Amino acid sequence: MNSEPLRVGPLVIGPEELSWRFSRSGGPGGQGVNTTDSRAAVSYDVARSPALSEAQRARALARLGGRLVDGVLTVTSSEHRSQLANRRAALVRLGAVLEEALAPPPKPRRRTRPSRGSVERRLSAKKRQADIKRMRRRPDH
Repeated sequence: MNSEPLRVGPLVIGPEELSWRFSRSGGPGGQGVNTTDSRAAVSYDVARSPALSEAQRARALARLGGRLVDGVLTVTSSEHRSQLANRRAALVRLGAVLEEALAPPPKPRRRTRPSRGSVERRLSAKKRQADIKRMRRRPDH
């Protein structure tokens, strides 16, 4: 499990760049709940990783600013009973967070104007609705 690299799009992060911590997780677990360290936390040093280019590092640091502690991103998983399943879930979650952080920025929105026909349809619908509401009123004498 620890020997395979993490792939995030074209980026490949070696297993030596990931550090793991295990602890007891809360929730159900049966007899082994107080003795097994099934919660998995994986840490990845975004600020000092050789796998990232300077542009990728700058983008990731900017987008993950609130989640980083001294440039290190930590993701935990404790939803499964087994440590192995939690390790896999933590790796998947780390990959998703990094993929979102490294994605290129969206294209800027080009402003458009509504067509003349859509403006006329909207205004005629408003007039129809106003006429319907006016017909509901009590006639004034």
